[in-house]
Amino acid sequence: MPEMNMIQAVSSGLSCLLREDDRVAVFGEDVGRFGGVFRATDGLQAAFGEERVFDTPLSEGGIIGTAVGMALYGMRPVPEIQFADFIFPAFDQICNEAAKIRYRSGGQYSVPLTIRTPYGGGIRGGLYHSQSPETLFVHTAGLKVAVPSNPHDAKGLLIAAVRDDDPVILFEPKRIYRASRGEVPEHSYEVPLGVANVVREGSDVTVLAWGACLHDALEAARAAASDGIDCEVVDVRSLVPLDLDTILRSVKKTGRCVVVHEAPKTCGFGAELSALIHENALSWLAAPVARVTGYDTPFPYALEWHYMPGPARIRAGLSRVLGYDFAAE
Repeated sequence: MPEMNMIQAVSSGLSCLLREDDRVAVFGEDVGRFGGVFRATDGLQAAFGEERVFDTPLSEGGIIGTAVGMALYGMRPVPEIQFADFIFPAFDQICNEAAKIRYRSGGQYSVPLTIRTPYGGGIRGGLYHSQSPETLFVHTAGLKVAVPSNPHDAKGLLIAAVRDDDPVILFEPKRIYRASRGEVPEHSYEVPLGVANVVREGSDVTVLAWGACLHDALEAARAAASDGIDCEVVDVRSLVPLDLDTILRSVKKTGRCVVVHEAPKTCGFGAELSALIHENALSWLAAPVARVTGYDTPFPYALEWHYMPGPARIRAGLSRVLGYDFAAE
């Protein structure tokens, strides 16, 4: 089985989909001849032609509006938004059109549309190339949202998303596009939406993370192990639909939980996870859920590594929940 980085895995997934299904089309800003700003679509236009892999004007609303129309006419479009920060001009098309068509048509129509977009910090991209806007779309009924943390999942989630009959947004963590490597089958396979992955078993505290933060969580867990702390790390990976059963099973086992994400703390997806855990597993908790997140500021350029929840900040979160004393409150 070949070893790939995440970019190669995404490209492999797109190749499989284009080869297997004539309804699939890949398009966006510079994705054709140039192969995308991160090279995820490199070589696809030469292999599948300009009608299946093509460049678009720099108009995110136009890209997604076109994709919605294509999906309604039976195609399986896979548009790319070059950076997640640029997705906002298409917010209306995504949230008011794609997300609502199944509901407003009484189930007569669906929008099998998959939007790929790189997100997050770590590449010195500054405030316009480093945001993590996943919660804005999680909040919109009718959309599915997933975030891979490794090459195997990047390909499998992509294939599952394109085969799904509802609109899906895949947020790809660009910080680990080339840093994360692993074995990836060359053939088609799916990583199902709605299934979390326990990547490290543990007994003392559950750490929930997704995307690039999953790797920070694992590093913090390894460091904590030297102090006798046994962390269970869960890759949430599918935000909608959410695998709440796996999360609750882990939290009930450990009695403590730390949620990690790059997005700002206020109304981030960690707040939803915290609420769900407190609503469904309060009697099992030995401490309130802790959130280790980005700050409630625009994403900084010079201080991005202070902004992001790295291993040191996660260790501090672990200390908070492990040292919590209900009797002292």
